[in-house]
Amino acid sequence: MERVKFKSVPESAVSRAILENFYRDLREALNADVFVIGAGPSGLVASYELARAGVKVYVIEQNNYLGGGFWLGGYFMNTVTVRYPAQEVFDEIGVRYEEVEEGLYAAYGPLAASKLIAAAAESGVKFLQLTHLDDLIVKDGRVSGVVVNWSPVRALPRSITCVDPIALESRFVIDASGHDAVAVKRLADRGLVEMRGLGAMNVNASEDAVVEYTGEVYPGLVVSGMAVAETFGLSRMGPTFGGMLLSGKRAAQVVLEKLAVSV
Repeated sequence: MERVKFKSVPESAVSRAILENFYRDLREALNADVFVIGAGPSGLVASYELARAGVKVYVIEQNNYLGGGFWLGGYFMNTVTVRYPAQEVFDEIGVRYEEVEEGLYAAYGPLAASKLIAAAAESGVKFLQLTHLDDLIVKDGRVSGVVVNWSPVRALPRSITCVDPIALESRFVIDASGHDAVAVKRLADRGLVEMRGLGAMNVNASEDAVVEYTGEVYPGLVVSGMAVAETFGLSRMGPTFGGMLLSGKRAAQVVLEKLAVSV
């Protein structure tokens, strides 16, 4: 390999590029159409569908990585499975898979996760990582945005410091935060919605029910993915992801229909 000579630039230029681009995105997030809480499979699909439709959508993710549990299929093994008809999402974003038995499909988790992240990013989705949902903005009986803070702030003892969060307004919020169901929990703590908790394993019942129950649980708040199961007390489905993918599609459809009505 020939000797490589990189272009000389000052360190401050590198820092400036990072700062200016990040804070441009954060400034734009002050007034979004939709915030999606959680960058797991349902949140990624929902944000991808919304961005493709021209919606200004931001994903809030508490970790520094995207994809949630979609990298692994269970028990730290990186094969992910979906049942018919969810493989159509794999077809759409270009994920190779095999039919391991009738109606059950297996794919390589790192490929599926990275393809879904790339599809969302290329469609125009913006991500706020290492950011956790502190609270919701609720005005006149409607969720009207999110209150967020840096994830590392949660590790700071309050006796040392208290870092106030910031508020970002939106027309809708989608809770795709998985088992935590963080947005729904904020409302449940105030007695505004009921949260029943997760039911026992039943793969055949759970995925159909998760997609069926995906929708608006409080004005301005739509629930998607495992947060649906936690909210409505539905069965868990374990390490299969078809319900997550199609619940994300359904969540986006619900928001798009409501946005069309409100225009």
